[in-house]
Amino acid sequence: MYRFVLTRQWVCLTLIALALIPTMIKLGFWQYHRHEHRVAQNELIAANLAAKPVPMTEITSPGHTVPRADFWRAVTATGTYDSAHEVVVRMRTDNDEKVGFHVLTPLVLSDGRVVLVNRGWVAGGDDPRAYPPVPAAPSGEVTVTGRLKADETSGGSGIKDRRGLPDRQVMLINSEQQAQYLGRPVLGGYLELTAPAPAGGSPETVAEPDHDSIGPHMAYAVQWWLFAAAVPVGWLVLVRRERRDRAEAAAAGATPEREPAPTA
Repeated sequence: MYRFVLTRQWVCLTLIALALIPTMIKLGFWQYHRHEHRVAQNELIAANLAAKPVPMTEITSPGHTVPRADFWRAVTATGTYDSAHEVVVRMRTDNDEKVGFHVLTPLVLSDGRVVLVNRGWVAGGDDPRAYPPVPAAPSGEVTVTGRLKADETSGGSGIKDRRGLPDRQVMLINSEQQAQYLGRPVLGGYLELTAPAPAGGSPETVAEPDHDSIGPHMAYAVQWWLFAAAVPVGWLVLVRRERRDRAEAAAAGATPEREPAPTA
């Protein structure tokens, strides 16, 4: 009755179904782990943003690699801006996805060490290779508050660190690169400015990271698992349909044709 499942066509179909089931289950768990990672990251961001600001010098130092646990940590620093060595970071977007520059200004501490401060976003000028119009940093000693960020690398950010850029323009915010440029020890990571707010609203401060959305990963996981459950059900439906079609064909072939009625 079901010997047809041993035919070459049905054996191939069954093997494909058996391969699809574990593959879809694995894809479901992959999406589920992405969901867990997103939830954990949201919790970390929320906790670090809500924490009381601490001096940046207490949690990082020159050459220090900022661990994930300290990402977005609220920090403060007191010093004097070195506007002469300010640079801009190319290909950065504002809160409305417009492309421009981030302004990276060294803040020299009382002991001579430097904190890199991302003061925010500015639009470019008419010439994309020219240094953009940047509002001057405050003069004198200032105390700034912001979010601690890790040094950017090409591997971690996906941004290619291009050479031959115009003067005072960079692709990445990296403390080791800036230490070579400045000739001073620079604390690892950088401070993404949140306060004080710049006069006139420029540079535009970087918005805090999204920590409310969990994304679609859990829904994708459930979809993959439903697909995996549907494969054997679909296989069984096809088998029963094939059996019914074969039975009907056999019954039609076994029924003798009626002889035509004799004519007078």
